Amino acid sequence: MTTLPAAHDVFHLYDTTLRDGAQQEGLRLTVQDKLRIARLLDELGVGFIEGGWPGANPNDTAFFAAAASGELKLENAKLTAFGSTRRVGGRASSDPLTRALLDAQTEVICLVAKSHDEHVHRALKTDLAENLAMVTDTVKFLTGEGRRVFLDCEHFFDGYRANPGYALAVVKTAADAGAEVVVLCDTNGGMLPAWMGEVVSAAGAVGVDLGIHCHNDTGCAVANTLAAVDAGAMHVQGTMNGHGERTGNADLITVAANLQLKYGWPVMPAANLARATSVSQAVAAITHVAPNARQPYVGQSAFAHKAGLHASAIRVDANLYQHTDPKLVGNDMRMLVSDMAGRANIQIKGDELGFDLSDRDVAARITDVVKQREMDGYSYESADASFELLVRDEIGQLDKQFEVLKWRVLTSDEVSDEGDSEATVKVTVGEQTTARVGEGFGPLNALDKALRSALKKSHPQVEGFELTDYRVRILESAHGTDAITRVLIDTTDGRRRWTTVGVGTNVVEASWEALHDAYQWGLIAR
Repeated sequence: MTTLPAAHDVFHLYDTTLRDGAQQEGLRLTVQDKLRIARLLDELGVGFIEGGWPGANPNDTAFFAAAASGELKLENAKLTAFGSTRRVGGRASSDPLTRALLDAQTEVICLVAKSHDEHVHRALKTDLAENLAMVTDTVKFLTGEGRRVFLDCEHFFDGYRANPGYALAVVKTAADAGAEVVVLCDTNGGMLPAWMGEVVSAAGAVGVDLGIHCHNDTGCAVANTLAAVDAGAMHVQGTMNGHGERTGNADLITVAANLQLKYGWPVMPAANLARATSVSQAVAAITHVAPNARQPYVGQSAFAHKAGLHASAIRVDANLYQHTDPKLVGNDMRMLVSDMAGRANIQIKGDELGFDLSDRDVAARITDVVKQREMDGYSYESADASFELLVRDEIGQLDKQFEVLKWRVLTSDEVSDEGDSEATVKVTVGEQTTARVGEGFGPLNALDKALRSALKKSHPQVEGFELTDYRVRILESAHGTDAITRVLIDTTDGRRRWTTVGVGTNVVEASWEALHDAYQWGLIAR
């Protein structure tokens, strides 16, 4: 455990999802998206939210205007405007982008400045003295206007390697001008943890509070951030879910969880950290970037166990195969069911689903069924709903809501307004038998419409069922077009989401089984 330095009782968690994270390829945030994410970040408990670059683009300017008008009320965080030092040869007081930072009406402003001599010469096209003057002029002007100023030293680590004296001169210049924190940026993401300490310590000798901003190009952004903290940095920048250009930025959730749960530093209230998983998922939904199942701490697979050996130990003590309690970050342990499963896996999974499988013979029988069906092509580790139906069937608790007597689907090359496929489904509910026809675009759409039509009178809730994902995999592809097909279907009723699996000699047969189970589970679990 690393002890929090006695001289510091405040540690900064600084989020830049709305600015640096938004530079990720394919990610675009509207003003409303940014407002929603900012509220989530505030709920999580970060100290600073970098909202964007006012004056540089209309979207960011509009966001700060919306925030200033009262659309964003923060309880924990301080909204921060980002911008650059004034232009070469100008004056900060008359620079339009500097004025835009004041117009954003934030208490805190984060400036970016060049700290690599080659970037000063080749990007700014000026001399080293003028770059320092730009830092001094802009920081003094903004602090003179009553703003707290942080300064990001862009390309600091590359600059330090090329010309350490000048890189440190930028740090000292910012500190002397009144910058509260000077942030060392690994802009190209090329650093490794073993290299961080010496450089950060050299910057710390200047006598200013240091921050760290790491990109993930070497896969070390989180490790580099923690190494910088070990060397004295007390302000860490990152993004939700590691969003950012190229390979992304340091994942701020992972950094915060490590600091709180491993270092023992109270960087946020425990109740806030327990929201980390839900905040991560909510940000993923807003950004339309699929969650990374293997994301540390908050990923769906972060505490998922598959091996039978693990399950046996977990039944004794869950912590034997977990580095921390998943509930501390709002996650949960998941037991995966597959051909690798042992009886302990099945019993733990049964407990998760609310079934008592403590009878060894019953658990062993279900284990044998699972292993055989996995050999046939089924996959239950990602299809909990189908697994629950299997368990219910084996223990005599499968209360089928309907019985399918027959089904058929026809597809042609003629496309009408109703689609290109026609399905017929005949079902029995109680003592009532109903046959319905459905037309749709493709066999599954037609089958879905026919089954929904047949059930909606007796089970009107099926009108709220919606297929949200559909995945097909060909098994044993060497068999060519007669290979076994596996289909996974995700369904939601607006409150819950469940996954079912189907296997067949063709994609329609497999799709029908997964669809049938989706409706059966949705009605049983209602």
